[in-house]
Amino acid sequence: MSTTPTLHFFCGKAGAGKTTVAARLSKTETAILMSEDIWLTRLYGDQMKVFDDYIRFSSKLKTVVGPLVVDLLKAGHSVVLDFQANTEVGRSWFRSLFEQAGAAHVLHYVDASNETCLSQIAKPNIERPEGSHHITEEVFLYVTSFFQPPQARENFNVEMHVV
Repeated sequence: MSTTPTLHFFCGKAGAGKTTVAARLSKTETAILMSEDIWLTRLYGDQMKVFDDYIRFSSKLKTVVGPLVVDLLKAGHSVVLDFQANTEVGRSWFRSLFEQAGAAHVLHYVDASNETCLSQIAKPNIERPEGSHHITEEVFLYVTSFFQPPQARENFNVEMHVV
């Protein structure tokens, strides 16, 4: 368990297992877990029909969650932020949070093949746990086309999780 307030955030394709790692980590680090998928479903679920809706509502959600995360980190709490950090531009938001708070950070890169991701997506597609979205192979491939693994030049503390 870390004693320094730390922001944990995640990078990986849809279905790689980011949410599973986040849930486990929140327990081992005694950290506050915030799930983008659950918040978006509860706030905007009936309005989210296409990928562009996700982008729009996610941006709105970040205007509320960001200051809260900074306050929690400044107050000495570690935060597991189960929001996607799948592009270099997207990861800049996470950097702004831990830098504002003067906190430590770990970018958890959950690396899995497309085949593994598609296999793992099948279960929530059937069971539909809260926050899950039905993802077809076509949607998976479209979303994956935007994915950018973290690069050394970004200077993140990266922890790899290979699935």
